[in-house]
Amino acid sequence: MSLDPEHEKNLWQLCTQGDIDAREELIVAYRPLVFWIAGKIHVNDNELKQDIIQEGMLALIRAVDKFEPEREFKFSTYAYHKIHGQIINMLERSEKKAPLPVPDEWLVIAEENDLDSDNNDEWLDVAQSIKKLDGKEAEIVSALFFEGKKPKDVAMEKKLDVSHVYRLRRAAIAKIRGWLGLAQ
Repeated sequence: MSLDPEHEKNLWQLCTQGDIDAREELIVAYRPLVFWIAGKIHVNDNELKQDIIQEGMLALIRAVDKFEPEREFKFSTYAYHKIHGQIINMLERSEKKAPLPVPDEWLVIAEENDLDSDNNDEWLDVAQSIKKLDGKEAEIVSALFFEGKKPKDVAMEKKLDVSHVYRLRRAAIAKIRGWLGLAQ
């Protein structure tokens, strides 16, 4: 469900005044965000995936309840960080280490190089390689793959030319492939 911006603004106003129906409509409207974030977390256990979604829904509800629309931030950005953070915290508590979110581009690398998506050791190698990145490359990889930002948005935010963002991304991927011993 997509909300018309004017209708959403009205819902937030009603919600802050305690309107339960407006609150419910906002929760339902943003529920797909929970499923999208949960889909980015790589787990092989269906039961754990359900727990992730449940934890994400709880975070969404808390985000709706704590959001301050008068601050003029986008709710989707606010909710993304709350949902993602709570899911990772839950995984860390339950597993002593959280599975890594696996960006689509890493899945392509895995398929091209026959990495087993069920083998956690290989994914931990990818995670360790990402942690080795430094400076702008690390910032770009984080923004593009883990925060889900678009290259042009990252370019504007970092005050870079969008072509430079693409070059940094390519360089980072090349380094990671090299560290993992994967074909270029």
